[in-house]
Amino acid sequence: MPEGKFCNRKPVETEEELKALLGDTGGRIYYKEMKELDVDSKLLWKTIQNTLKSRMKTWLEICAHCGLCADSCFLYLVNDCDPKQVPAYKIQSTLGEIVRRNGNVDNEFMHMAMETAWAKCTCCNRCGMYCPHGIDMGIMFGYLRGLLYQQGFVPWELKIGAGMHRVYRAQMDTTDEDFVETFKWMVEEYEDDYPGLEVSVDKKDADIMYTVNAREVKHYPEDLAEAAILFHLAGENWTVPSSGWEMTSLAMFAGDWAACKMQVEHVYSAMERLTPKRMVDTECGHAHRATVIEGPYWAGRSNGKPPVESIHYVEWLAEALRTGKLKIDPAKRIKTPVTLQDSCNYIRNHGLKDVTREIISYIVEPGYFIDMCPNGEHNYCCGGGGGFNGIGLYRPQRNKALITKRDQVLNTGAKLVIAPCHNCWDAIRDLEEEYKIGIEWSFLKPLVISMVEIPEHLKPKE
Repeated sequence: MPEGKFCNRKPVETEEELKALLGDTGGRIYYKEMKELDVDSKLLWKTIQNTLKSRMKTWLEICAHCGLCADSCFLYLVNDCDPKQVPAYKIQSTLGEIVRRNGNVDNEFMHMAMETAWAKCTCCNRCGMYCPHGIDMGIMFGYLRGLLYQQGFVPWELKIGAGMHRVYRAQMDTTDEDFVETFKWMVEEYEDDYPGLEVSVDKKDADIMYTVNAREVKHYPEDLAEAAILFHLAGENWTVPSSGWEMTSLAMFAGDWAACKMQVEHVYSAMERLTPKRMVDTECGHAHRATVIEGPYWAGRSNGKPPVESIHYVEWLAEALRTGKLKIDPAKRIKTPVTLQDSCNYIRNHGLKDVTREIISYIVEPGYFIDMCPNGEHNYCCGGGGGFNGIGLYRPQRNKALITKRDQVLNTGAKLVIAPCHNCWDAIRDLEEEYKIGIEWSFLKPLVISMVEIPEHLKPKE
């Protein structure tokens, strides 16, 4: 069958197209059309010839099939060590097979490859740490997702997500006006408690330009207020851009590389317009990876860096605590068993393990922090990364994937899980809803606000 009305090779470009796709509840028609979607083998092979470079070719060829990557994959372990869940098998049976067949694959094959790319890998990159040849499956699966997206074989929610970035430059239908109005409204809600609290919009040459996750604007606006409060108490000279404030990238999850470039260039244009000393991004792992780690290459920046120094929220918070800009009341420190979820995207991919534990040393009473095993760069994915959290078609597989993190948490005996990452926070929330193990979970901002000392000159007058 030629391309369908909803399931096709055309990216979502307009608000009208977005609304139409959203109206297909759960992707009912979308997936029905996908069963009949033809594969454009000539386009697939041409794309591979133009984009499959020496590094990826080498990785496909030098895999020794040694199986050392198997135990590194939590999806392999949680699925009873199914050989088809071995990372090397997953990439060789999909991308490797497409290359060997010169792109001559059919609809059934592409359905298998789609499930493998989005339900059998979260692109957590843990397997790459244990491969004796340094083969990075996360990068290879990201490339595979791009090929699948181009052919129209992408989960319904991620086709929508990539379209949101193209239309709104945000992962949700949240406009620049929505962002500014919501931020100002939330700050006004707390003005009586924190006199002088404000949010500056488009202030040039500020010390900090703060960027967020659109989900905070739409679903968790208290996060915006909490960020403002902590910047205020720390005495920071900060601002938010009226445009270019969204630093997440569902396009990265979807494999829509053109939209990835559009999105990150939009953020970079705000940096260039406002010329802050540095950018601080919110508690979101994949957003940091998309904007700070991968983004410079999508934008073609030769130095591999954003226009200004860019750090994750955990780096700013650790610095503020270390330098005394924020001080913790010792009597209010956490005195219940607590553990920490290490996000793949800023721990394994950006080396911030020690920074997060420095924060723990300030906010948790000694003796109450219990690290997961394994932890740090060796920690397992939360179970919902890489877009896995939001794909209804693969929800049973995602729920099973949460078991690894469930057992890690249970083994610590912790009652609170600190998760400074939106995907991790969502996965642990869903873990509790699914398995009811009796835990709470939290970002860092509300915890710090509950125990920070307020300087006398910033306290409300009687």
